[in-house]
Amino acid sequence: MLVYILFILGFVLLIKGADLLVDGSSSIAKKLKISSIVIGLTIVAFGTSAPELIVNIFASISGNTEIAIGNVLGSNIANILLVLGICAIIYPIVAKKNTIAKEIPFALLAAIMVGVMANDFLIDGSGFSGLTRIDGIVLISFFLIFLYYTFGIAKLKDAGIKGVEITDHGYFKSIVFVLLGLVGLTVGGKWIVDGAVHIAEILDVSQSLIGLTVVAIGTSLPELATSAVAAYKKQTDIAIGNIVGSNIFNIFWILGLSSIVRPLPFEQSSNFDIGMTIFASLLLFVVMFIGKKRVIERWQGIFMILLYVAYVVFLVIRQ
Repeated sequence: MLVYILFILGFVLLIKGADLLVDGSSSIAKKLKISSIVIGLTIVAFGTSAPELIVNIFASISGNTEIAIGNVLGSNIANILLVLGICAIIYPIVAKKNTIAKEIPFALLAAIMVGVMANDFLIDGSGFSGLTRIDGIVLISFFLIFLYYTFGIAKLKDAGIKGVEITDHGYFKSIVFVLLGLVGLTVGGKWIVDGAVHIAEILDVSQSLIGLTVVAIGTSLPELATSAVAAYKKQTDIAIGNIVGSNIFNIFWILGLSSIVRPLPFEQSSNFDIGMTIFASLLLFVVMFIGKKRVIERWQGIFMILLYVAYVVFLVIRQ
């Protein structure tokens, strides 16, 4: 029973830890005269990806690579089909041209790259099927390109990017927030990975299933909260931008760093999940040209949620 309680508390600590880390780091950066736009593109962006990152680092170090892989693929699928679906029901999502022309294709490229890199045996007959440390370095390199592109957009006056609102907590309080945030992330991440392994053993299911569903949805809660609030406020470009950016971060940054920590072997069954990640990204792109252009309508949001439910049901049956 204690393991389950710690598993749930782990998500609370993970999300609150990320929030405190962002809050404290942003306050310190603001006092150092760093612009709010730069803070938003770096500290806040990295902070919202911290839950997935910490869980993956712990999973990689402990050798539970199925959880690491499932967490990233599951989060990306949930972000598009579940989170954006919910946001579209709250208020139709309108995307900017840049998001459709560059960012969604970049997220699609990331998913395709994982599919290619994880299937070495199909290409050159290699005995290892998965992401090696070299693959991780390549993914990180693409992540740096994405960061360069993002900063380039921030410099454009007509980009419509607003700086984040930052509270000045003072140096001492900010440092305390950062330290508490790091502790929360570390402890929460450890409890989640340990709990996920235990649940998989008790239910006699694969760690991959737990990673693709429970862990993935749990670590996607910050994205759900941020995008849902943005949709409610009718700031739909922020809602979809947050999701697409998160998906790019998840693959290029988190999966890249995880595979550098420890090479990630892929099971043959994971190809379906990679395919689903590619399909979800492609669907998001296609939806922008169906019905109202550059808009995810409510009926499309309902369809995306139903697709996600069908995917989860398939995962359970696949066991």
